[in-house]
Amino acid sequence: MHNRGMTTVFPALTETPDPQFVMVGDGYRIATYEWGPADAPTVLLVHGFASSARDNWVNTGWVRDLLRAGYRVLAVDQRGHGASDKPHVAEAYALRTMVTDVEAVLDTYLVDEALYVGYSLGARVGWEVARDLEPRIPRVVLGGVPDGVPLGRLDLDQVQAYVDEQIPVTDAVTHNYISLTERVPGNDLRALLAIARGMRATGTVDPDPGKAPGQPVLFATGTKDGIIEGSRSLAAATPHGRFVEIPDRHHFNAPGSRAFREAALAFLAE
Repeated sequence: MHNRGMTTVFPALTETPDPQFVMVGDGYRIATYEWGPADAPTVLLVHGFASSARDNWVNTGWVRDLLRAGYRVLAVDQRGHGASDKPHVAEAYALRTMVTDVEAVLDTYLVDEALYVGYSLGARVGWEVARDLEPRIPRVVLGGVPDGVPLGRLDLDQVQAYVDEQIPVTDAVTHNYISLTERVPGNDLRALLAIARGMRATGTVDPDPGKAPGQPVLFATGTKDGIIEGSRSLAAATPHGRFVEIPDRHHFNAPGSRAFREAALAFLAE
């Protein structure tokens, strides 16, 4: 970006503005972040489980690269994460509720049209957002999207025992999620446990390939991610779906891949 010979100064990788809060239907506050000019095309970023807007998108270079490409960027801390409210009740985390949170953010910012980029839980939410808000979401990037119930691989009993009595977690996948949770500042294990329970207890079902989003969707999953074949199947079932492998990445480090960013930016620009 240049303006009369003067180079625009982009935020440093770790520069995150103070959150602006959006009040949603059930009274909770969702933290949002904005970068770039308001009249530029908008990209909405929605992070994964146990992460945050800063962890998933700022520290990994996504916000920097999107700004360089000329976009306005909006990012959210999903409920239970980051600076957003963190209820400890499973009923607060129905998938449908998390979808309406995204819609409330778009409405509050008066965004008529936005490109959507989501990872993991943010991608599962994005599958529903793309279907429900198709006229407002012309292109979608779904990274590491689970083809089953979100967080279905977590051993909830082991998490509960760890939270209550610090009993070590022995299940490998669950241990990885716990490690991720404790790595991100501000995470609340009880809230994250409620998210996992809410995804299972409030009617969440697998993505329905028969009701795939109709707009162009880029699916991207790490070559070392156990859900890669499920993600590939969802892409194949999507009328305008495309699938790319993120080389040498597993579920927890794929967001930091330059190859992922480059593929997404090229797709969004088409």
